[in-house]
Amino acid sequence: MTTAPARKPYQGVVQIFQFNRQSYFFAVTSAAAAMFVLPFLPPLWRTALLLGVAPAIFWMASSLLVSHYVYDRFPLYDLNWISRNLALTPKRWVNIHCGLDETSGVLTAIFPESTGQVVDIYDPRIMSEPSIQIARQLQHSAEMDTMARYDALPLGDASIDAVFLLFAAHELRQHGQRVRLLQEVARILVPGGDLILMEHSRDWWNFLAFGPGFLHFFSRREWRKAALDAGLALQAEFSRTLFVRVYQLRRFV
Repeated sequence: MTTAPARKPYQGVVQIFQFNRQSYFFAVTSAAAAMFVLPFLPPLWRTALLLGVAPAIFWMASSLLVSHYVYDRFPLYDLNWISRNLALTPKRWVNIHCGLDETSGVLTAIFPESTGQVVDIYDPRIMSEPSIQIARQLQHSAEMDTMARYDALPLGDASIDAVFLLFAAHELRQHGQRVRLLQEVARILVPGGDLILMEHSRDWWNFLAFGPGFLHFFSRREWRKAALDAGLALQAEFSRTLFVRVYQLRRFV
């Protein structure tokens, strides 16, 4: 692994647009068609159409603006807080992703004396959304990643000091799948080892930003329950902007 290249000024928002281009194209064409027919409609139908189109236009704009703030303006990829939160500097760590890895180089720079491993758990049978497939086509180029099943990580019991799941676990859409992944994480962690889980939340802030797209995320309650069911204890929870939360989870000793 090598140090991650510097991010470009609009890299985050451009990626969001690219990964969800089908949704944005549909929203733009629908809005354009609605504006075209609007003058020909009677007042009641005109009002109804505006009430339907206005939220779509708002959420299209707000999702891009919020994405630019979160991924480009806010220092989201400054992960030095991780080293301050962990009780000990890990000798071995694992970064788990689903095909889009923008953090392993950063983690390598933070822990230069540690041994890191990158695991890709992408499974097209259960991760079938167009956005993740487009993301892999555009960004997936890491040849040194270890491909693995989310429920069978190729690592020994109690062999890893720290695991990182950064914007990846939500791609497992069923609660049982997320629990199985977290159980595998608990299995490979040493007693007292930590998992850093970072995700958007299914809450009002993300609803205002992304509209119905916020259903792609999961609530704080869901992440806590999945962690508890997997045998992981919540050590800390905090925000990285209004839209992103971090959960520091520890294997029960």
